[in-house]
Amino acid sequence: MSEKKRLPRPEREQQMLDAAIVIFSRWGYHKASMDEIAERAGISKPMLYLYLGSKADLFRACMRRESSRFVAAIAAVLDPALPVEEQVYRGLHAFFTFVADYRDAWNVLHRQARGQSGPVADEVAAIRETVLDEIVELLHGAVRAQGLPPLDRAELRPLATALVGSAESLTEWILDHPDETPEKTTRRLMGLLWNGLGATLGGPGWTRDPAGVASPTPVPVSRA
Repeated sequence: MSEKKRLPRPEREQQMLDAAIVIFSRWGYHKASMDEIAERAGISKPMLYLYLGSKADLFRACMRRESSRFVAAIAAVLDPALPVEEQVYRGLHAFFTFVADYRDAWNVLHRQARGQSGPVADEVAAIRETVLDEIVELLHGAVRAQGLPPLDRAELRPLATALVGSAESLTEWILDHPDETPEKTTRRLMGLLWNGLGATLGGPGWTRDPAGVASPTPVPVSRA
């Protein structure tokens, strides 16, 4: 195989990761072939091993790059001075935009990585904790900026977990329905959860009387 023109090592590595993301997304970790990744990148298999190591090393490198892009995409749209509702809306919209724009990357991060064990599973868990940390800080900063009753980070973490879990569930819909837009998906989730989340952050939230009758505390939401 004739290799492509000589490129600086960092650029060549990114080219290899781009190829690997597509192949891992298409076939999954176990069925993906280093030969096919090398061919797609336009290099020899020995060069692929030399630059990025084993298939497990390559898979972890893909996850690290894409998770960094994912976290950066969300962080870029956030402003602690904005109301909590707007913060959550922007974060969710950035989340779903990443999934729509980088379907292969999200497929690897969310679908393919979940079935792995050992060091790969540890990497996946660490990535999820990083995302949760970002969401906790988002909620903590927004609550403080809006002068709402204080909630410490330990109280905010289960809320962040529920928020991330809901968003992850809807990414399955996005991946299986290419016509679904990030805007539409964001509106679906905001409409489903905001009353409950807004009340929990800003007031007494949902209560239940002794007779067992649900008594929600509504939070009006309007968005053009």
